[in-house]
Amino acid sequence: MTERARPHGVGLGLRWEFLEEVVDGPKLDVDFFEVSPENYMRRGGYYPAQLERVRERYPLSCHGLTLSIGASAEPDASYLTELRRELARLGSPWHSDHLCLSSSGSRQFHDLLPLKFARENLERVADRARRVQDALGVPLALENISYYGHPGRRELEEAEFVRGVVERAEIGLVLDVNNAYVNAQNHGGDPRDFIASLPLERVVEIHVAGHYRSPKGLVIDTHGTPVIDPVYELLELTLVKTGPVPVLLERDNDVPPLPELLSEVARLKRVYQRARETRTGYAKSA
Repeated sequence: MTERARPHGVGLGLRWEFLEEVVDGPKLDVDFFEVSPENYMRRGGYYPAQLERVRERYPLSCHGLTLSIGASAEPDASYLTELRRELARLGSPWHSDHLCLSSSGSRQFHDLLPLKFARENLERVADRARRVQDALGVPLALENISYYGHPGRRELEEAEFVRGVVERAEIGLVLDVNNAYVNAQNHGGDPRDFIASLPLERVVEIHVAGHYRSPKGLVIDTHGTPVIDPVYELLELTLVKTGPVPVLLERDNDVPPLPELLSEVARLKRVYQRARETRTGYAKSA
């Protein structure tokens, strides 16, 4: 990844609810936008044309939803060909997706399901990730997901599994600190320990989002509420360790008016700057 091509600072997931404001309104204090290329592949007309206009004003990065890297079947070759074409069109410096399965054969689940934390899965997915990266022609990164139950008896801890996949495949990591928080709330453990166990030198982007706590106490990763204070705190601690990698605010459900999202982006920028200053202070005192 070249430094010239990398996103920087704090970005926002591009959503159709405010697409026209991004394209036609005044320049926003957003450093980049992230898009899901599946929403624009295989279609012409209005939305791809608008996306071209966004690209003229802001850097873009791509984050997918349908790679299903952990499925039993290999990704469809025609899908990878079209995805490669879309990534080239959008100028994204990498492509990221989720360390999960989301399909069985031709059937899409429209959900991100956890893989069994097993050595066989680690090796299989890592080998596939290398091949997918070659097929796409850009660096690949995978994201740690939130999950609510583990499929069978685990052989490895989650952090060990994630680390093993990205290191064996020699790919990047998208670190979702909200997912780390949600999993710790639901399954126990300290999200700070989980994050410290990951290969932070491989982090290319950090994601934050909001979640919902059900009346029975289950924490659900909805991407439908504002980011909460403990996740902001976890983000800041993480940025001190990783350095200034780009941060992305995700909001997929109950999308509020754009000014509300921009207020969250502004707060994230303050966290980002504090973390940079803290990291610089550590370096000077060393």
